[in-house]
Amino acid sequence: MVHSSGKVYLVGAGTGSVDHLTLQAYRLLTQAEVLIYDALVGDALLDLVPTSCLKQEVGKRGGEPSTPQATINRLLIEHCQQGKQVIRLKSGDPFIFGRSTAEIQALTDAGCEVAVVPGLSSALTAPLLSGIPLTDPVLSRCFAVVSAHEPDALEWDALAQLETLVILMGAKQLPEIVEQLLRHERSLQTPIAVIRWAGQPQQQIWTGTLGSIVRQTEHQTLSPAVIVIGEVVGLRPYLQSASGQSVPGAE
Repeated sequence: MVHSSGKVYLVGAGTGSVDHLTLQAYRLLTQAEVLIYDALVGDALLDLVPTSCLKQEVGKRGGEPSTPQATINRLLIEHCQQGKQVIRLKSGDPFIFGRSTAEIQALTDAGCEVAVVPGLSSALTAPLLSGIPLTDPVLSRCFAVVSAHEPDALEWDALAQLETLVILMGAKQLPEIVEQLLRHERSLQTPIAVIRWAGQPQQQIWTGTLGSIVRQTEHQTLSPAVIVIGEVVGLRPYLQSASGQSVPGAE
C-alpha cells in the first residue's frame, strides 16, 4: 500500500480482544504499515496487521521499564514522514490516561497528519465484564474514574464521598487507597472488587470489603487491574451471568 503522505492514527485497543474493537480500529489494523503499540495490547490484535507491517513495542506499562515519551514521539514522526500509515495502538481509549496530548502535539508541530480513534476504556469495560454496574437508581447515581499513579495528588476527602469509584493504575497502591478511604470515613464494610486482565482468558476477580481486600490479595500479582469501590460491587452475584464472561472469579 503506497501513500503520497503519511498519517498517524492513535487507536484505542479497548480490552485487547478483537470482539471489543471498533470497526474503524479493526479496519486500520488490517491496513497498517507501521504498528507502534503499548505493552498491554494483546497478541490477538497484533495478529490482525499485515505480515509486512513493521511492529514495535514501546512499553508504557506501570512500574516497569518503558520507552521514553520523547522516543515514541520521534518514532511516530519519522515513520509518518516516510509516507507510512502508522498505527499508534493504545490500550483502552487514547484519551483516558493515554498520554495522547504529548504525541498529538509533537506530530502536529512536525507537520504530520494525525487522527484519533476511540476505544473502550477499561474503566467502563472491566466492571461490565465482571457483572458490576457503575450506576444504579438506588446505589450509585454517579461514579468517578481516577488514576492512582500518584495517590498523594488525589483529593481523597472528596473522592471518599462519592458512591462509586473506579481506580486505574492502582494495583500496587491498593493498601494506600484503602487507608486513605478509611481515613476519610468510608466504612470498613464498603464493597470492593479488584479486576485483573479484564476481558482476557486469564481474567481474575477478587471481591471483598475495604476491611478485607488487602489481606485477601496479599502475595498476589494484581497488575494490570481495575479497582471498583462502592455498593454496586454487591450486585455482581445477580448480574455476573449476563456480563458475557464465564471466567471464574478469584475470590
